[in-house]
Amino acid sequence: MSRFSGKTVIVTGSSGGIGEGIARRFAAEGANVVINSRNRDDCEEVAATLDADRTLVVAGDVSKSAFANEIVTRTVERFGGLDTLVNNAGVAVSGMLHKATDEEIDRVIDINVKGVLYLCRAAIPHLKTTGGSIVNISSVSGTGGDSTLPIYNASKGAVTNLTRGLAQQIGMLGIRVNAINPSLTRSEMVEDIMGNEKLMEGFMQRIPLGRMGEPEDIAAAAAFLASEDAAFITGVNLAVDGGVSSSNGQPNFFAYM
Repeated sequence: MSRFSGKTVIVTGSSGGIGEGIARRFAAEGANVVINSRNRDDCEEVAATLDADRTLVVAGDVSKSAFANEIVTRTVERFGGLDTLVNNAGVAVSGMLHKATDEEIDRVIDINVKGVLYLCRAAIPHLKTTGGSIVNISSVSGTGGDSTLPIYNASKGAVTNLTRGLAQQIGMLGIRVNAINPSLTRSEMVEDIMGNEKLMEGFMQRIPLGRMGEPEDIAAAAAFLASEDAAFITGVNLAVDGGVSSSNGQPNFFAYM
């Protein structure tokens, strides 16, 4: 398929894991792709495997307002416009809230919430021109909560509600806004969990499809939501979770993107 031929997509946090999977999917479908993370070497490594004429690396910290403006500006200068913004960059901190430091709270909220807000703000004027869309990578943690991730829960809950509210606000501009809520998905963020056999066994018991998610699973959903196939879909928080978020009608205390 080439649903995105001639289109331009920014994917934050795309030097590995879910973000890399999303970037590769869009590139495979013909898009110009902007690769981003704070580590330039990691970005360059991914970009080296893609079509150089259709790939741009803009390394930097999305939690900084000035950088959000920079990545959008450089994208438009290079490719002439912006059609899709995928807000994927994110971090998690686990543990008891009353033991969390200010630095831990600030880091999660700055990247997971303020980074999304800054990027959306910078992108909207350009997405208005192209009739483009925003795809936020949230989490089932933003809809059901987890017993060990209160700060992450708060950040992803904010993304979930931002998606609904922003879709209503800018739909009149011709911009669609949707989100994906993954559960346990293979990435650097969950390497510690994957190395814990007992914990993984618990996860698998909670996932009706019997496996963890792969970056390609999330990428397929992102490509759909950004495509014309989803032209009448906005304000949706799509669970791509193997069924775990609704399993037995119980709150999901084990979800972890």
